[in-house]
Amino acid sequence: MKKVVIAIDSFKGCLSSAEAGKAAAEGIRSVFPECEILSLPIADGGEGMLDVLIAATNGREVQISAHNPLMEWHDTYYGISEDGKTAFIEMASISGLPLVPPEKRNPMLTTSYGTGELIRDALERGCRNFIIGIGGSATNDAGLGMLQALGFRFLDKEGKILETGNGKILMEVVSIDTSFVHPDLRTSHFTVACDVQNPFYGLEGAAYIFAPQKGADRKMVEALDAGMRNFAEVIFHTTGKDISNHSGTGAAGGMGGSLLAFLNAKLKPGIQLMLETLDFSNKIKGADLIITGEGKADKQTLMGKVPSGILDKARKQKIPVILIAGSVENADDLHRAGFRGVYSINPPSITLEQAMQPEVARANISETVVEICRSF
Repeated sequence: MKKVVIAIDSFKGCLSSAEAGKAAAEGIRSVFPECEILSLPIADGGEGMLDVLIAATNGREVQISAHNPLMEWHDTYYGISEDGKTAFIEMASISGLPLVPPEKRNPMLTTSYGTGELIRDALERGCRNFIIGIGGSATNDAGLGMLQALGFRFLDKEGKILETGNGKILMEVVSIDTSFVHPDLRTSHFTVACDVQNPFYGLEGAAYIFAPQKGADRKMVEALDAGMRNFAEVIFHTTGKDISNHSGTGAAGGMGGSLLAFLNAKLKPGIQLMLETLDFSNKIKGADLIITGEGKADKQTLMGKVPSGILDKARKQKIPVILIAGSVENADDLHRAGFRGVYSINPPSITLEQAMQPEVARANISETVVEICRSF
């Protein structure tokens, strides 16, 4: 083989995408020492997206303190591309559920304000393009907090400015004052990694589907959903945009809806956004083989995960794709989908504890890839 592309998602809790790729590359070199190997760190728009995008664009980290979901100061970072024009932001890094202790989780009180602070900081550094991953949030404030950090002001029926945006005040919003909005937003472009299709409100909306895992009881869910309905009406009267049933607007507690309505964001599946940003289709030209993978391969692999996105791009160029994983289920479905081969890197006798040890996983990836290359 003359050219092999490696694009393996992280093995969560074990190996990063880059580490898994390095192990696979070692296996290829031991069989085909002259082969051109292109190893691309990859993610599906969730955990790991930020680091992948920084690496792919020769970018840099920007360290910053901002407010977490409970409005406490928290150290975090985002990325800026090498040319200084594009910012990469993971909502979970500052507004994520793990930042809230289980006993304090309450989406009536949590806010996305910190995500807005990261956007504002990037604007002031000259960024005008934004790629934002919105998975893993602790919030159901429909992006109110984020918008407030960017200068939007929300008023109640008496014309008073409402306090820090959270789920509790959604029902109180009657009008929106945009006169203090950050001026550079007008010339900025936002693309959002959004892997859920849920609408803004309703039984399949943000509150009913996602708020319980963020600490909401039944009464809170009903109150949050009513607030989302109210805010959707205010958005319509303010912007003329009806986001109520738009696919993906319920993502991240309604953050998808506000990004769409107020920042004209494009909502895209995470893996599609990542592959476009990496210029994947051009980079794989002329490849003899693509090796992809993830921690666990099963039916969900075919539902917008990294391997399915890579398979889609590869088929257009008739490049065979091999899938490796820590564990494999539904192998027949995966073969029928078009993977040339599906391999578990772990022997049947290994325990989960052993398999999750990084040095073991690296060795097993490398040995599995050696076997794959010898069979080609």
